[in-house]
Amino acid sequence: MKNILKNITVFIVGVFIGGLVNMGIIMISDSVIALPKGIDPSDMDSLIDNFHLFEPINFLMPFLAHALGTLVGAFIAAKIAATYKLQFALSIGILFLLGGIQMANILPAPNWFNIADLGFAYIPMAYLGYRLAK
Repeated sequence: MKNILKNITVFIVGVFIGGLVNMGIIMISDSVIALPKGIDPSDMDSLIDNFHLFEPINFLMPFLAHALGTLVGAFIAAKIAATYKLQFALSIGILFLLGGIQMANILPAPNWFNIADLGFAYIPMAYLGYRLAK
């Protein structure tokens, strides 16, 4: 019973901290790589209406946010989980992947970005987090 509670807590903590990393990178991304003029990154309608103005460099920070958020969350889960370390790391990757799929359905990102993001930022990063935790 103790291991079950620990694993549930670790999963929640991994998702929470991974989400914080993701949002932290998104929050600072405009100061690292400026968005096109007139886009408010905190306003989803502004993003959707002006997504056609994005250049390839503007997709770097969202990719890093997704990849590093997943990596950190999976690393924490794999490092601290009592049992099933790989499964917990990958389950965080799957949860973040589901969020990425949802965003891909909302935002009109180019196909190359959706393929790269969904293909490389979630499950591979969750597995890397697991490997780094070993």
